[in-house]
Amino acid sequence: MPTIFTKILAGEIPAHKILENDRYLAFLDIRPVNPGHTLVIPKQEIDYIFDIEDELLKGLMIFAKKVAKAIKQTVPCQKVGIMVAGIEVPHAHIHLIPIDGVSDLNFARAKPMPQEELASTAAKIRANL
Repeated sequence: MPTIFTKILAGEIPAHKILENDRYLAFLDIRPVNPGHTLVIPKQEIDYIFDIEDELLKGLMIFAKKVAKAIKQTVPCQKVGIMVAGIEVPHAHIHLIPIDGVSDLNFARAKPMPQEELASTAAKIRANL
């Protein structure tokens, strides 16, 4: 069954894309923990991150690293934290979240962000790629 991420990949649901290639996609989370919160996914629909074939997983992390560097250049923060929960959507994904402390990785803080603000944040991050 297609996930919300599969629908984003198919163009059925809009997303504020940050970076895309033939194997991966990075886009802003619409319920960010902090502004700049980005999801990085493999285009191949795989539920569990540790079921991803080694080369694809390695590439996912390298792709995420490039995106994280652009986020850090764009969003004031100490670091860009990384989290893999894998429960909320059955399609492997990495959360890249600008943080100033470990408490910033608390998903209870996540809230919807207006589309205009998401679009502006996405454009700023893309400019730093």
